[in-house]
Amino acid sequence: MDESQFVQNRRQRRSQVFMSAALELSGTSLGVKLRNLSAEGALVEGDKLPVEGAKVVFKRQDLSVAARVIWVRGGRAGLSFDFALTPETVLRHIPTPKPRVQPEFRRPGLTSRVSDLDREAAASWGYRPTFDRPGE
Repeated sequence: MDESQFVQNRRQRRSQVFMSAALELSGTSLGVKLRNLSAEGALVEGDKLPVEGAKVVFKRQDLSVAARVIWVRGGRAGLSFDFALTPETVLRHIPTPKPRVQPEFRRPGLTSRVSDLDREAAASWGYRPTFDRPGE
C-alpha cells in the first residue's frame, strides 16, 4: 500500500520519484529507495528501517537533512524533515521526466500496380482481375 496516496494532513505536494538515498542513524548508513519527496518530508523504502520516532539524517547526493521517522509500515517509512526545504532544493533532486516519444504508426500505402507474379497466382485460382496494367 502506497502511503503517499493518502491525503492525511499534508500541505506540500509530493513528487513521485524512484532514486537511491541513505538514512544515517547512530553512525551507520542505511541504503533506501526514495519514493517521493516534498519540502517537508519524504517516503522511503528499505529493509530494517528505523522505528517510529527515531532521529535520522536523510541523504541524497549533496542534500543532507535532519529528519524524524513519522511512521513505518511494510518496508516503507515516512520522514518529516526538521526544517522545510526550499522549492529549488527539492526540484534540484527530482530529475526532469524524459519526453514521451509517440510511436508513429502508418499503414503502408496502397499501390495500383500488380506484379506479374501476383497476376499469375490470381489467374491460377480462377480470378480475373478487373484492374489493368498501366499503359494497357
